[in-house]
Amino acid sequence: MNPSPAAARTPAGAAVDPRQFSSFAEFYPFYLSEHADRTCRRLHFIGSTLALASLAVLVVTANPWWLLGALFAGYGFAWVGHFAFEKNRPASFKRPLYSFMGDWVMYRDIWAGRVKL
Repeated sequence: MNPSPAAARTPAGAAVDPRQFSSFAEFYPFYLSEHADRTCRRLHFIGSTLALASLAVLVVTANPWWLLGALFAGYGFAWVGHFAFEKNRPASFKRPLYSFMGDWVMYRDIWAGRVKL
């Protein structure tokens, strides 16, 4: 699935407000449209993988600094992808829970081959 940036816009071309969605099922297609750039998706994937690795090290070492590392890896890579490549603001600024869920559903969908990396 390769979403197009136009999918995140109304027919009149106005930007979609992510707060309008009443369910995650409605939000996820919008979320994918906000990740149309392949480099952005790759950066999300790298950041999510590093976040999971950091959480694993946190469990093994009990060092709480790894939690901070997980947050920086996950959000840092994603935000670079949005600001530098996708040229949009992350939806996490307006729908943090749905965006967090979208990150992990897209991560799963990349592994499953439903979203191209």
